[in-house]
Amino acid sequence: MYRYDEFDATFVHERVEQFRDQVARRLSGELTEEEFKPLRLMNGLYLQLHAYMLRVAIPYGTLSGTQMRRLAHIARTYDKGFGHFTTRQNIQYNWPTLEDAPRILEELAEVEMHAIQTSGNCIRNTTADPYAGAIKDEVEDPRIASEVIRQWSSLHPEFSFLPRKFKIAVTGTTHDRAAVKVHDIGLVIKRNAAGEVGFEVLVGGGQGRTPMIAKTIRDFLPKQYLLSYLEAILRVYNMLGRRDNKYKARIKILVHETGIEELSRLVEAEWESLSRETTVDLPRAEYERIAAYFEPPDLAPAEASSAAFEAAQQEDRDFRHWVRTNVKEHKVDGYAVVDISLKPIGGVPGDATADQMDLVADLAERYSQDELRVTHGQNLVLAHVAKDDLHALFKELAGAGLATANSRLVSDIIACPGLDYCALANARSIPIAQDISRRFDSLDRQFDIGPLEIKISGCINACGHHHVGHIGILGVDRKGTEYYQLTLGGRADENAAIGKILGPAFDADGVVDAVETIVDTYLEERRGPDETFLDAVERLGFQPFKDRLYPQKQAAA
Repeated sequence: MYRYDEFDATFVHERVEQFRDQVARRLSGELTEEEFKPLRLMNGLYLQLHAYMLRVAIPYGTLSGTQMRRLAHIARTYDKGFGHFTTRQNIQYNWPTLEDAPRILEELAEVEMHAIQTSGNCIRNTTADPYAGAIKDEVEDPRIASEVIRQWSSLHPEFSFLPRKFKIAVTGTTHDRAAVKVHDIGLVIKRNAAGEVGFEVLVGGGQGRTPMIAKTIRDFLPKQYLLSYLEAILRVYNMLGRRDNKYKARIKILVHETGIEELSRLVEAEWESLSRETTVDLPRAEYERIAAYFEPPDLAPAEASSAAFEAAQQEDRDFRHWVRTNVKEHKVDGYAVVDISLKPIGGVPGDATADQMDLVADLAERYSQDELRVTHGQNLVLAHVAKDDLHALFKELAGAGLATANSRLVSDIIACPGLDYCALANARSIPIAQDISRRFDSLDRQFDIGPLEIKISGCINACGHHHVGHIGILGVDRKGTEYYQLTLGGRADENAAIGKILGPAFDADGVVDAVETIVDTYLEERRGPDETFLDAVERLGFQPFKDRLYPQKQAAA
């Protein structure tokens, strides 16, 4: 795990002191709210529906036990005893007071954390595969490149006031768990024919009002040119991106209107010009210095499956089910990658109490080399757990309500905070997610359904990633009444696709029934239990689902 150097520590502490002075001037009335707004946003502080919200950066989703314990302390001391983990691998606190905000940032700085660039028209927190450094078939740990990008982009003077916010994601395997194709820039680490490591560079992905899948702008970029090529893309975007209309300001609109071929030409020309002006690429020795922080732990290989591990599964049915869904193979025999679900049946997706965070910190230190991850699916991961420790780990998680066996099943729902918290939202997301999970509370039924990702957003900004849900749910407002529009067939993996709208929206009383109708239609129409939901949708098309959802409309036709 990366440790701040003296430059990191200095600028974070300096920013805290600057913000402390800015808050004091706001509280005294010297600054109006309008004057204060850009200052607080630069420090991750939003004004939400009922209170301020602080968004804390978790670079590439990686935390130590000490850092997680500090997040728990902040939740307990300055909030209402919980935090909300987001689709950007960050954590949000929904109830801090303005007076407490500088002190919270100071306490974060003490454990090498901050809230810088979690808001504003800048390069936001770079995200990565939550299984980075632990999963098989990885070309290179994507957190190395993510950390390089973090250092390069933090307070970058040229990219602090972009036309719109900018998001980058990195994956190191062919199976994409970082949703790179729905980011402004997506990076896929790969090898060329000569065996050299580099990046496929994708540009122009995003969700929101105009969802788009990123396009490849360069099939292979040698690793040593990462920063200069990113700088060339950002310079072109900064020069040509629209600033007159925030709804058309993202780079995806520039890609759409310019065309990927012309944009590629502009970027390549800027890259060539940039290389003549200055050297912005990281020296190899510096890249290797950063990479050393992400050396995998020294794990002694063991039997792939021990007698004790197998016996525990036979004796404990709940443990067996949890292993089936929440445990993934590690690249070292005898170890596992563990998903910790923050989606208990009827719970709030992504929420964790202070006590739960403290426990996870303890478990990370005891069982996972003092390392844990936040996923963009609003869950947590312990990346390096010995298989012989899994049963003991499971029992401790179960005692804290953290052992729900539903990873990537129908109750593992992504949801934004919605109208319960967000001033931008049109509808509630949390109650809908809770009702859907209760409807599908039977684990046997969830196993029968198989992999199915439901994602819910309370407004068109798509913080719940509804566009790429296998079933997507978008909350809309109609004359003061909350309705929910359903989409089908979205996905955020290496075959990323935007879901298509099925038909008229449903009200809050009808949307859960509608989701169940979609699922039941799949179960009736599939070619057997091995045909997944997405495979069935691709084969069947949308009509069977529409026929069941809108029978009156079909009868009239």
